[in-house]
Amino acid sequence: MLSNHSRFEGKDTETLPRELVELGRHLHKMPLSVQKELMDSYDQVVDCVRRRRRILNLVQEALAQLRLDIKYLMFDLEVTRRERDELKAQLDERE
Repeated sequence: MLSNHSRFEGKDTETLPRELVELGRHLHKMPLSVQKELMDSYDQVVDCVRRRRRILNLVQEALAQLRLDIKYLMFDLEVTRRERDELKAQLDERE
């Protein structure tokens, strides 16, 4: 027998698409025989959505870190260029 608590209630409603939550609610209103047939597929879809969301979050975090790293590198490059130009100017003065 299926448990009384469902996968689409509580904190899941914040992370799952509204349509998927609604589908889960409709499934739990159906007769048990139909629920048993469909719940495994529904659970797989829910797991897939969560996995994709986690992957998307990881990619977004990686992109944010990459953007920050690029800003630091651009700053370092600019400072290095300034230092180079200053050293060239000092060498030119000596000659």
